[in-house]
Amino acid sequence: MIGLHWLGHLAYGLLVTAKQKSRVADVVSVDPDIMHGTACFTGTRVPVQTLLDYIEEGDTLNSFLKGFSTVKRSQAIQFLELAKQQLIECVSS
Repeated sequence: MIGLHWLGHLAYGLLVTAKQKSRVADVVSVDPDIMHGTACFTGTRVPVQTLLDYIEEGDTLNSFLKGFSTVKRSQAIQFLELAKQQLIECVSS
């Protein structure tokens, strides 16, 4: 089984269009002064990889959100939607 860890990179990688990057900025930010430049949910210090790790381990979105209350449900869902779109586009082309 392919791990989900690479999806975190997908949301900020070369496959993202300019329009998608503007949408991603509301959800994910990369700042060298926050978590050493790790992609985090905007306005938090929570790496997006943490959500993917939770899902990969079989935990629920609700479980993740309970553990990381600074992340908004809308951010997590939008991140997953963007990652899903990129994955579908990647395998369809």
